[in-house]
Amino acid sequence: MLLKIIPILFVMLVPILDSRAEDPNIILIFIDDLGWKDVGCYGNDFIDTPNIDRLASEGMRFTDFYASGAVCSPTRCAVQSGQNQARIGITAHIPGHWRPFERVITPLTTMALPLDTVTVAESMKEAGYSTGYVGKWHLGQGAQFQPKNQGYDFSAVISGPHLPGRYRVLDGGKPKPKAGQYRTEFEGDVCVDFINQHKNEPFFLMLSPFAVHIPLGAMATKVDKYEKRATETKRDLPHPVYAAMVEHCDDMVGQIVEAVEDAGITENTMIVFTSDNGGLYRRYDYRPAADDTVASQSPLKGEKGTLYEGGVRVPLIVKYPPLVKPNTVCAEPTISHDFYPTFVELAGGDLPVNQTIDGVSLLPLLEQPKVKLPRKSLHWHYPHYHHGRPASSIREREWKLIEFLDGTGEVEIYNLAEDIGETKNLVEEKPGRAADLKKKLQRWRIEVSARMPVSNPNYDPERAGEWWQMRTGKPVPSDSRKRFPPTEKSE
Repeated sequence: MLLKIIPILFVMLVPILDSRAEDPNIILIFIDDLGWKDVGCYGNDFIDTPNIDRLASEGMRFTDFYASGAVCSPTRCAVQSGQNQARIGITAHIPGHWRPFERVITPLTTMALPLDTVTVAESMKEAGYSTGYVGKWHLGQGAQFQPKNQGYDFSAVISGPHLPGRYRVLDGGKPKPKAGQYRTEFEGDVCVDFINQHKNEPFFLMLSPFAVHIPLGAMATKVDKYEKRATETKRDLPHPVYAAMVEHCDDMVGQIVEAVEDAGITENTMIVFTSDNGGLYRRYDYRPAADDTVASQSPLKGEKGTLYEGGVRVPLIVKYPPLVKPNTVCAEPTISHDFYPTFVELAGGDLPVNQTIDGVSLLPLLEQPKVKLPRKSLHWHYPHYHHGRPASSIREREWKLIEFLDGTGEVEIYNLAEDIGETKNLVEEKPGRAADLKKKLQRWRIEVSARMPVSNPNYDPERAGEWWQMRTGKPVPSDSRKRFPPTEKSE
């Protein structure tokens, strides 16, 4: 009797085993501060990025993909929650900074991703996936707010600058880097180990290196190459050390792709490459001797910390052989919180019932890049001083409006199809369009309960430019070298 039952049970299990074998692995590579024009396949002709460019040639490159926020923590919040971060209140980098004597008092930022938020990792776990997180977290400093308490089975949160000996693993100090190992190489090695350990089961892995964030630091062999190239081409930007940092990230991408290939799971793995916000031109509290000018995103206007295209438009490359045709391009406007529903749908899971998901699945675009997604507009809310003024913005197809929230009432509107560089404000030529978009933006802010700046009774024009630290409640040190070491390279 038992011998008869065993074959029946085996037949019943075969579909389950086949289904599990077909569940695609997902790897999200989430670079810090990488700009839209910082890699070769997006038009950079100075920095060598062969691995990233190969990823694009084997997959889909998005031309109009946006970070959910203009700085890191807001976008990270959006990725983990599937929501526009304005709903949660993480609208600035944690813990942030402020200008106490400016025209307006900017709202306080939620200091950690709430534990009752159902993260993308928790939804992936519900779908039967092993989950891993490696690198920078920046969604809460307390132990209770770390990835291991937000749905990640494996977590290696890493803190500190890029050069060997400068960074450390916070999760119990393990794993440990090799002697002389640059940070992105170490982060890549940790991910390779995770891939090898989980190659026989579906997994979701998020790799979030600190590169290419300041302070600039890279290995001498790469820096020397770009210093020579800058001299030969008479180029001021990008900074040679920054260029080397981007190439370090490209090497890390190569590590990941090679590990996937060696594990024999290329056909069953989606690799996603993007950035948390636009590229940096120079640091927000720039003083002539304080730090280096980093890179330009021209023809895009602005940089990290602004809602101009240079602050929020970023690269997105997706490689997934069963669905994505090689060397394809998609121009549909998309955004970071689209990852959550995309990954969960691909995993065959369910979205949380009691949590609003603002993102839209990208799977239709991955199959047919010219289709239109079922939404009318994208929104941003950055009510803080940083590289620019407090502002909100909305993009509706080719039209984009920015409303400044610093008490001036200023509005700018651009046609991105004709003016990607946002050089011509059409507010006087298109007053009806501007009024319509402004009304829609205001309605959205009410819908998500966006926190707003208020008039500052202590406004002092002579002190308005002072920066104060949220962590200490004191002014930013006048010698910013104390906060960030000089640009440097290591042997």
